[in-house]
Amino acid sequence: MLSIILIYFIGKYFHQLASKYLQNKWLYAILGVLSYYIGSIVIGGLIVGLFMEFLMNSSIDNYSNRSFGLMLMPFGIGSACLFHYLLERKWKKSVVLIKDEIDDIGKNEAVDN
Repeated sequence: MLSIILIYFIGKYFHQLASKYLQNKWLYAILGVLSYYIGSIVIGGLIVGLFMEFLMNSSIDNYSNRSFGLMLMPFGIGSACLFHYLLERKWKKSVVLIKDEIDDIGKNEAVDN
């Protein structure tokens, strides 16, 4: 149940980010959820699995799926936050600011000497 709520909010935040910068909303919502899964399963599973097998005296088989999933959740959240940050930074740099010069007609411009 917790993972469903987490996936919903990750997708929601990526959807809002894409709509803010006029990108494809559903594509980036799905990519955000995929970044969570890639971070938790691939990166977190590799790190936690190697840590348990080589540095601890326990095995992965000793843990239930629920407890192992809770151990991997911070890796997924971290990878989704990192992907969100990188997308936002990229899109902020590529935004073109359009200056509305009609409002500036008739105003005196200060000239610095």
